[in-house]
Amino acid sequence: MLALAKPCDIYLIDEPSAYLDSEQRVLAAKVMKRWIMTTKRAAFVVEHDFIMATYMADKVIVFSGVPAKDAICAEPESLLTGMNRFLKMMDITFRRDPTNFRPRINKQDSQKDQQQKSVGNYFLMEETSSSRKKKGEDESDEEQKVEAKPEAPKEEAKESKKGGKKSKKKKDGDDDWV
Repeated sequence: MLALAKPCDIYLIDEPSAYLDSEQRVLAAKVMKRWIMTTKRAAFVVEHDFIMATYMADKVIVFSGVPAKDAICAEPESLLTGMNRFLKMMDITFRRDPTNFRPRINKQDSQKDQQQKSVGNYFLMEETSSSRKKKGEDESDEEQKVEAKPEAPKEEAKESKKGGKKSKKKKDGDDDWV
């Protein structure tokens, strides 16, 4: 982290998460990425921790071939494309945990693993419309869900036009329109 205090155009950082526990790794990744982005600098980070790499990366470079004998380096590509390429080579699928958004490995040949492989999504950042279709939902179902949301009562809408700031307290089960 001390390297980031030195002004330069590009930072070369090797294994910044070494010796950090899992919570510190996530925090360090967020701090480093925020600092690099806000100062409009570039960083080339070598990281073997998958979680840390996914938090930090905008683009990735995937190496293939035989390690230390015949390596092939791909061009930089988006995080999603690069991770899909890498995970396909490893025959592993990942998903994002819905509560903390960390990547999780799917069990080999599980329903989720087979589903993701069938559509070529080895690394799921978020649920896509194609994966929803595989589950049996289609776009018309999605439209019905959107239409099913309650609208704000007309009385409250009139108050907001007058500039009033009355609002009722949000209760469990209420939607975000309150």
